[in-house]
Order: sequence, then C-alpha cells, then structure tokens
Amino acid sequence: MSITLTENAAQRILTLINEEKEASLLMFRIMVSGGGCSGFQYSFLLDEVVHQDDHVFEDQGVKIAVDEASLSLIEGSQIDYVEELIGASFQIKNPNASSACGCGNSFSI
Repeated sequence: MSITLTENAAQRILTLINEEKEASLLMFRIMVSGGGCSGFQYSFLLDEVVHQDDHVFEDQGVKIAVDEASLSLIEGSQIDYVEELIGASFQIKNPNASSACGCGNSFSI
C-alpha cells in the first residue's frame, strides 16, 4: 500500500465520514498543489467522486483517493491525526520531502 493511516487518523476520518449524509460513498482525498511556504502544500477533503487518474487505497476501513500527480509526491507517506494545544490537524510523514515548514502543511522535494 502506498499511503497508510495511523489509528488516530483512521478513527478521525471515519468519525468525519459518519457525520455526513452519504457516508458509504465518501473517501478521504489527499491532494498536493503548488504553494505554501516550502513549494508544495497538502490539502484534504471528503469526496465521493473517483476521477480517471485517481489511485484508491483502503486502510483500516478508510478509502483514500489520490490523483496520480499527487501520488508521485507522497508515495510511501503515513497520515496521522494530532491534537495539540494550538489545534488538531492531519499531518503527513512524507519520506519524499527534503524539508517541511513549521506548520507541517507545506514541503519541498
């Protein structure tokens, strides 16, 4: 499997999905786009559409959708969900990133 989830991340995603009306159709989509303070930035959303260039994985009962361009940048990554005093967020441990910004939402290759 190319993308994995920690138990915390899987539980949080399943909670978010179960709060939605069409829960059985939803996937956790991970996207990478240009921007952020380090060159690339991550974004996440719940989605029910599988696009032609998507790769779909399943881990701990969660379907994960990643487009082909994004997958090449995050292959082998682990998604975690962390709750801290400053807030809660999904964080990616990306073995392909050469550096990341302090917030963890941006990286460079």
